[in-house]
Amino acid sequence: MTDIQNAKFLTTKEVAKLLHVNDKMVYSLVNDKGLPATKITGKWLFPRRLVEDWLETHILNYRKPGFGSSSDEGILLLAGSDDLLFQKTLSLFHAKDPGTVGFFANLGSMGGLKSLRRGICHIGVCHLLQDDNEEYNFDFANQELDKAPVFVNFSRRQQGLLVQKGNPKGITGVADLSRKDVTIVNRPLGTGTRLLLDYEIAKSEISSGQISGYGKEVSRHLDAGLEIFSGHADAAPAIRAVAGLLGLDFVPLRWERFDLLILRERFFERTIQSFIGLLHEESFRQLAGTFEGYDVSLCGKMLFPDNFKNEE
Repeated sequence: MTDIQNAKFLTTKEVAKLLHVNDKMVYSLVNDKGLPATKITGKWLFPRRLVEDWLETHILNYRKPGFGSSSDEGILLLAGSDDLLFQKTLSLFHAKDPGTVGFFANLGSMGGLKSLRRGICHIGVCHLLQDDNEEYNFDFANQELDKAPVFVNFSRRQQGLLVQKGNPKGITGVADLSRKDVTIVNRPLGTGTRLLLDYEIAKSEISSGQISGYGKEVSRHLDAGLEIFSGHADAAPAIRAVAGLLGLDFVPLRWERFDLLILRERFFERTIQSFIGLLHEESFRQLAGTFEGYDVSLCGKMLFPDNFKNEE
C-alpha cells in the first residue's frame, strides 16, 4: 500500500483512513462539503495537500496561533476594499484605543471575503453588488463561507467615474468610455468597483475591448484619482470622495452599501466591539462629514439577508 505520509495523491480508501470514515462517507464529503478530488480513468484521486487544507478549514473548536488568534490580544486584522473614510477611521480608532493596533490589507472585496474564510483576518470589508442589482455581499458570503457572518454596515457611498476638472471630454456615462479620444485607468479584478464597472458595461451597448486603458489597473481609489489629476487618463471608476479631495469632476453611477463582515464566533471579542462602537460616536460622524459622497445613516447597524444557508 502507498505510504500515506509521503503520497502526493490519495485513493478513496486512503482518504477514508486519514479521516477515520468509511468509503461512502468520503463520496458524501466530496458532493456535500467540497472535499477536493479529481477523477482519473474512472477512479477518484485526492491531492493530499488540498485534503489537509480542507480538513484544517473545517475544524471548529481549535483556534490557531498567529493570524488566527483572537483580536482580544490587541491586534485587529482587517482586509478587503479600499476606502478613504475607512482609512481615516482606523487612525481615529488608534487614537481612541492606543493599546490596540489595527492592520489593514488592501486586497479588494473578494480578497477580504477569502481572508475571512481562511481565518487570517477578523473583519472583511466588502461592497460586492449582487446579480439582483439591489443587495450587496450576502450572496457572495453565502458562496464563500460555511456559515453566515455578522453583517455590519460601515457606510453607503457614491460610486461613479472620476473625470478631469471641467469634464473637458464631456463624459456623461459608461458608454462614452469607448470613444477613441477617451482613455481610462481601471481597478483590479476582485474589487467591488471593478465589478460595478463591468456590470455597467454589460448593461450598455459597448464592450470592455473597446475601452482604451481598460487593462491598466491601480490598487487604490486615490491612485485612480491621481492618474486623472495628472492627465494620464481621462476617466476612472472610483468613489466621489476622491473627486472632492482632488478637485476633480464626478459622473455618478449609483450609491452602494459598504459593509463589515465578521465571523459569528469572533463578533463579541472586545477589540472588534470597540471598533464597531466607534461607528456610533460623534467623532466618527464628524469625520464622515469632512468627505463628499458618504451616507452614514445605517452605519454601525447589523444587516440581515432574507435567506442564508445554515441560518439558525
